[in-house]
Amino acid sequence: MPDAIAHHAALDARLVAAARGLRVLSLASWPASVQRGFLDAHARGQLRMPEVRYPRHDFSAARHQLAEIASAADADHPLGAYLVESARAWDLAARLLEALGTAQAGALSVALYGHPDDPLPGGGTTSRDAARHFIGIADELDHELLAPQEQVGVSATALRLQLQGDLDAFFGERVIAVELDPDMIAKAAAGAYRIRLRDGAAFSDYDRQQLLHHEALVHSLTALNGRAQPVLPSLALSSPRVTATQEGLAVLAEQITGSIDIERMKRVSLRTEAIAMALAGADFLQVFGYFRDAGQSDGESFASAQRVFRGVPLGGGAAFAKDTVYLRGLVEVHTFFRHALREGRLRQCRWLFAGKMTLEDVRRFEPLFEDATLAPPRWLPTWVARANGLAGLLAFSLFANRIRLDRLSNGDGD
Repeated sequence: MPDAIAHHAALDARLVAAARGLRVLSLASWPASVQRGFLDAHARGQLRMPEVRYPRHDFSAARHQLAEIASAADADHPLGAYLVESARAWDLAARLLEALGTAQAGALSVALYGHPDDPLPGGGTTSRDAARHFIGIADELDHELLAPQEQVGVSATALRLQLQGDLDAFFGERVIAVELDPDMIAKAAAGAYRIRLRDGAAFSDYDRQQLLHHEALVHSLTALNGRAQPVLPSLALSSPRVTATQEGLAVLAEQITGSIDIERMKRVSLRTEAIAMALAGADFLQVFGYFRDAGQSDGESFASAQRVFRGVPLGGGAAFAKDTVYLRGLVEVHTFFRHALREGRLRQCRWLFAGKMTLEDVRRFEPLFEDATLAPPRWLPTWVARANGLAGLLAFSLFANRIRLDRLSNGDGD
């Protein structure tokens, strides 16, 4: 192994160790008991602010390690540049977790994930503009046009069996386990080897396909492929700096496989608008009411508002900005794929699944994939594996026309 590769591989091992406890989403999220208490009071006609307390964290030792890693990495080497950027992002994450419950946590989340008014590729149009674009499309459509499978409820128990069968068939063996969890507010969460479903929740057939193509065959699959990297195992980690690409890739997968409808795009877009409202001063109850007025149930409205206020004060002026990445990431990944198709560089699209990385990472890693320093993905979703065929090209073209993403980007930005 060349000296530069060995040097950065050793730094990457230290990065994995330093980032191990920096679980931003799980440490910032609320226990299910908060939701139950709020909804029970609401059912009795009492609309009151939830009470959430966060434990204090001290990640100074981890931040010291991250600073040393960034200092020791060669920023002119592809691996070094990746490590410098990753260490700095994990440092922001550590400082966010140390500030949970304060406005500073909200400011750090914006530094990590972006602001609703940040421009999309090509400039001009913002993430909030994109959100309003999709909300407007959804509001134009007659809800009677929803497919029948969107209206048929499936229990979490039934979905667990169905999704487990889908995954076992894809991998040819039991690689990812599907489990029920009664203590979740979110309907589902994915890790490398486990997907959790909220016990007692109702799901639709669209939910099943979305969980398969978004959670399992993007988030879980890239974590599995990242763990197989001999030089850079940190590619298995859900670093905040890769969130926009990960979520953009996952929503793109939903689009290309037909696992999404406009109501799902509306829900994603409503969250971006709600983050902008919270940053402008709206409190938790006002944002909860915004989701209810948009047609969500009380439970869905609470879960959506919780995503906006996890880790930050509930009185307005701060927000947890993670959900701003979905639309920006979708436009960025759409543009990346379109350029790769046009330029005959589809292998870069496949390399995106070799671990959790940004679009810039996959470009700078090209020589490392070519000389086998980095391993190609062991597993690929079918739509990516076949993307050089006519069916894949047609699916992508239909997707681009149907979702009208080209209106949100001038096509020149990366």
